[in-house]
Amino acid sequence: MILLVLGLGIFIYWKYAFTYSSGNRFGLLQKFSEKGTLFKTYEGELILSSVRGNLNVPIASEKFYFSVKDKDVAQQLMNLQGHNVTVHYHEKNGTLPWRGETRYLVDSVKVQ
Repeated sequence: MILLVLGLGIFIYWKYAFTYSSGNRFGLLQKFSEKGTLFKTYEGELILSSVRGNLNVPIASEKFYFSVKDKDVAQQLMNLQGHNVTVHYHEKNGTLPWRGETRYLVDSVKVQ
């Protein structure tokens, strides 16, 4: 019984608390909003452009979806939509409904 409880505890820690990776992403903050039915969470969308054409227009790009837990960081991001920003994130192995929709949790932002 003790091994079962210990194994379950280790699994829960690995799935929801362990940081799988962390780093920075740079891009255009396209969308940021507070959403949810039961749990309101802050969700954002960053456009990461890899190739730019004439007039500095992104040609090839991908989207980076992320969640924010800290209300101060969320307020900063609300005011920065349409700007190029660098966000620092931690990637978890799983999501929790009150923590956000994505595995990427942003904890700071810098304007570029």
